[in-house]
Amino acid sequence: MILWLIVVGAVIGGLARLLLPGRNPIGVVLTVLVGIAGALVGGMISNALGAGDLVALVFAVLVAAGGVALLTSAHRGGGGWRRTRRGTF
Repeated sequence: MILWLIVVGAVIGGLARLLLPGRNPIGVVLTVLVGIAGALVGGMISNALGAGDLVALVFAVLVAAGGVALLTSAHRGGGGWRRTRRGTF
């Protein structure tokens, strides 16, 4: 069961990263964890709506893409701006 969750999380996380443009500075482990969370939350949303497996996959990828986007933004310091030290040599 845990191995299956890791595989599904890797696939969902990979699909989520493909949806987002540019480089994503988060690592593979964090991507898998976000994919697992996306699969769980997407499955719960799908079950609450009484939808099928395809809708659950779509929700899982969208939730994971949102998670990857949030983590990427947080890693970059918010907003994607790079911080630099000015006036130092």
